[in-house]
Amino acid sequence: MGSKKLSIRSRKCLIKKVRGNRKKAILSKVRNEVAYCAIRELNEKKDYPIQLLCTISKTNRSSYYKWLNRKETDQERENRELLKEIKALYEKVDGIYGYRRITMNLNRKMNKHYNAKRIHRLMKLVGLHSKIRRKKKWDHRPSDNNVADNILNREFTAAHPNEKWVTDITEFKYGTGQKAYLSAVLDLYDNSIVSFVIGHRNDNKLVFKTVKGALTRNPLHEKLLIHSDRGFQYTSNGFKKIVNENHLVQSMSRVGKCIDNGCMESFWGTLKVEKYYLHHYSSYKELQKDIKNYIQFYNQERLQAKFNGLSPMEYRTKAIA
Repeated sequence: MGSKKLSIRSRKCLIKKVRGNRKKAILSKVRNEVAYCAIRELNEKKDYPIQLLCTISKTNRSSYYKWLNRKETDQERENRELLKEIKALYEKVDGIYGYRRITMNLNRKMNKHYNAKRIHRLMKLVGLHSKIRRKKKWDHRPSDNNVADNILNREFTAAHPNEKWVTDITEFKYGTGQKAYLSAVLDLYDNSIVSFVIGHRNDNKLVFKTVKGALTRNPLHEKLLIHSDRGFQYTSNGFKKIVNENHLVQSMSRVGKCIDNGCMESFWGTLKVEKYYLHHYSSYKELQKDIKNYIQFYNQERLQAKFNGLSPMEYRTKAIA
């Protein structure tokens, strides 16, 4: 009985060792291929000596020549063509796409079904990755006026368009410290931005204009729920009047719980990482133009995995149809 247990344990250890060695071999192969590609590129474009490049990269010269003169397989040829498409798409969107979104766009463009792991490996091979999201501390200011319960309760899905909206304001800087503010309403059915307003002041007027724009341009679902944080604009008498006149259901995040409005916070992060942080804006008009263009891109072109590779507006149009 004891020898059988030992045998099983030994077998598990052996399997674990083999898997570990296989993983190391794959990583080593990827590292070598990256080094070989770099050596070839530097030799062809900069005319650096092969021997010097091999010494610096700690690779064997004979192994490099063996790799260089090998016969290219069909898969390697396909990977080379895929890398061209990946690089072109990556540059087109200023590097904001990760491997999953790159995969969705490639599959749509080329009418293929490439595995995301394969695209990830190819992107890793040439050092392509999405921009790193920056974190920001949020300050929630509680108010005692017109406070509503957290009816949304983090249920960030909706069965129909214009059934649940979330809204918020975020800040941008441009020029020599000037500030601009963006107010937006997001529909939880398809994560589309149904209304937005950019302004110089963070005030009630900005919020009221945003919400009224959303109400004017969209057919309302019965008992439309609108969720926000407890900012002074949303607890004001003017906002309460808009809610009552349009028979809306008002919901608010709890104090200090920004995750209660997580979808809106997520959109702000996406907008800033994929557009705002990539540029320096010297004027309000320049910032305003880029924000408008990005929101149009986000609604019309930015594919989302949760919608089976459709953009928010494609998903919305399909539902309406």
